[in-house]
Amino acid sequence: MTQTTDTQAASPTTAPGAISWDVAERVAGWVTSRSAMPTPYRPDLLQQDFEELTAQAEELVASSTGLRSASGPARARVTDRNGWVHANVASFQRLVGPHLERFTPPRLAATNPVIERLAGPLAAAGRVATGSQLGAVLGWLSTRVLGQYDLLLTEEAIEDQDIVYFVGPNIVMLEQRYGFEPREFRLWLALHEVTHRCQFTAIPWMRDHFLSLVEEGLGSLDPDPTRFAEALRRLTEEIRAGRNPLRDNGALGLVATPEQLEGLHRIQALMSLLEGHGDVTMDRAGAAAIPSAARFSEVLRQRRNQTKGPAKLLLQLIGMESKFRQYEEGERFIAAVEESGGPQLLGHAWRGPEWLPSLTEIRDPSVWISRVGGTLSLST
Repeated sequence: MTQTTDTQAASPTTAPGAISWDVAERVAGWVTSRSAMPTPYRPDLLQQDFEELTAQAEELVASSTGLRSASGPARARVTDRNGWVHANVASFQRLVGPHLERFTPPRLAATNPVIERLAGPLAAAGRVATGSQLGAVLGWLSTRVLGQYDLLLTEEAIEDQDIVYFVGPNIVMLEQRYGFEPREFRLWLALHEVTHRCQFTAIPWMRDHFLSLVEEGLGSLDPDPTRFAEALRRLTEEIRAGRNPLRDNGALGLVATPEQLEGLHRIQALMSLLEGHGDVTMDRAGAAAIPSAARFSEVLRQRRNQTKGPAKLLLQLIGMESKFRQYEEGERFIAAVEESGGPQLLGHAWRGPEWLPSLTEIRDPSVWISRVGGTLSLST
């Protein structure tokens, strides 16, 4: 398999909509162009490494968790930062693009005469502005992300789905900076991403359930401009009360209704479980093959917590800071569950959506343990 970069992949559609996707890619490209590249850097050799190590990781994960993908072997793809941006823009288009049409001026014009008169200019300016904002965020994230599993979002046979991505420049720079043994570190990364793939391809209901949560949340978003005025009021109240209004849900939490927040919390609970399970599995499955796993884990944990200043605010706005907490909360949940009933008790979380922990249960595992224990007692 050859390396895929931004120059090899087809450009995403530039059809009119709420976001100018081509502007997003161009802005992200400008951001990534200002980032240093490691020297030496051999993406072809890196690709060979990750093809081999991803296959090894699949066997280790299957032996450790009992999860084996029903979609065949994982496809590893080493990409550069622009390639990662392109893959995410394409995924965003497939997943959220149709929902964002409700936020374009032509769709809002029917209920607002002022917007109707300005619909054309507003649409063009709005697409460029949102595309620029998305591009800036993706460009910055592309300099930090190491790996990612690109979930199969549609039933169509699309070549750029169901892929385990590894962002080569970031990985090599981290190895050089901290003196990591490359093969160990790369296997460790592969274990985490392969675990995520197994979660979605070996647990029959997981993919559809996750996508239904996302669809439900996006489908309920209200384009009413008054919601943004309400968000500003809530923002002011939270700050006056000494609370961080962005801590748990990012900017989206400010404009969400109580019902939408419930849906957002279901997604957060699921992601906490999956991220925590990914972290635990990467350490457990690779214990014998990766002597440096504890050091890798500590360095990345410190790296997550070292972001300060404007970058920290950006993470809060886009909800990434809460994502970082998902790793820690998920790990604590899994530790508490396994201490109570071992891996067998945790395994009940994979039985169906009704067995998943809520966000409250993620943060207080004893509640989930009591609920699941009671259900098991009634069924025996």
